[in-house]
Amino acid sequence: MVWGSWRLCRLRVIPRQQLNILDLDGMMAPRTILVTGAGTGIGAATARRVAAGNSLILHCNNSKDEALELQEELRQQCVDVIVVSADLMTETGCRALVEEVRGRFSALDALVNNAGGMIERRSVAELTWEHLADSFALNTLSAMRVTALCVELLRGGNNPCVVNVTSIAMRHGAPSATAYGAAKAALDSFTRGAANELAPDIRVNAVAPGMIDTSFHDRVTPAEKMAKFVENTPLKRVGTVQEIARVVEFLLDNEFITGETIDCNGGLSMR
Repeated sequence: MVWGSWRLCRLRVIPRQQLNILDLDGMMAPRTILVTGAGTGIGAATARRVAAGNSLILHCNNSKDEALELQEELRQQCVDVIVVSADLMTETGCRALVEEVRGRFSALDALVNNAGGMIERRSVAELTWEHLADSFALNTLSAMRVTALCVELLRGGNNPCVVNVTSIAMRHGAPSATAYGAAKAALDSFTRGAANELAPDIRVNAVAPGMIDTSFHDRVTPAEKMAKFVENTPLKRVGTVQEIARVVEFLLDNEFITGETIDCNGGLSMR
């Protein structure tokens, strides 16, 4: 075959799903990202990690002062950054948060369900209805309800995704904190169910942190218990909030992962 003066060129094919996130200069368009529990710990680290060039909604409840400080810190990096205070253990709080987002933004590109925590350690024999209800409201129902309320906003976003923050507690049953472990396990199951139902429009994944250096453990994990966790961890240390934030960012960016939970625990729990 004679081609004469014609030259074969290699064409760069951009996947269809990426076309709507590129601006005219070929750069990534700003994303709108909601991070719950963003005042401290993993939530704050995640907000810092994804701040540059994006619009952020920093949710808080008991850490409003810290969230406002973070807002000031990130203001120069973000297209827009707002703080919304709401109690996500209630239907009213969940609705108030999403209504505030809807009033400010026409769509949502990413939701990071990070709000949660261990209320207190209790043995199985000490579990009460109130403790169980509060544990599930804080760690499971809040994320499920906020996700449900955000579905339409996410459907209008660019390559929208949800990342749920679960816990290693769901892997080993969390002796002395079984309510917390069960609540996080329920959120893990919801992750897979939502991923199946919302595909292909919305991706849903999770990250399961191990023992992470946060103020969370100052309150609920005695020093001797923490030392035992470190001893039993193959990497012989606790993790950092920045390491979890990097996993969250990876899940936000990778467009071919859904229904997955990534464990980040130094080897304390292996599958």
